Amino acid sequence: MKILGLHHVAVATNDIERHKELFENLFGLKSGGIEINAANKVSLSFVDLCNTDLEFLQPLDRESPIFKFLERRGPGIHHICLMVDDIDAALEELQAKGVRLIDIKPRQGAEGSLIAFIHPESTGGILIELKEIRS
Repeated sequence: MKILGLHHVAVATNDIERHKELFENLFGLKSGGIEINAANKVSLSFVDLCNTDLEFLQPLDRESPIFKFLERRGPGIHHICLMVDDIDAALEELQAKGVRLIDIKPRQGAEGSLIAFIHPESTGGILIELKEIRS
């Protein structure tokens, strides 16, 4: 598996607009528009930090994993996302190592990418998303 770098750090929030405004006012950072990802039950927006992104995630409904996260922990860092060159090969390699996966097959992510999550039980309590950018 080849890791290409850190793609983003994701922050769960109940109010994307508030967090976008806060980061713009505090740090002068502009964020992109809000994207709806119905398959993952979230709305999201990325803030460009030059060498990586910050992603704000807001649940679309009570069934969203982000809603459940916010209920348990409140707003804050949800996961980190690592870019990989071949997500299918990465998942196969992790499975062969006995790593517990949330997604054994990639699913549709933001901006047309493919994503999969590794269970925090296998990563020292950190939720990790793998992302393959498709052009």
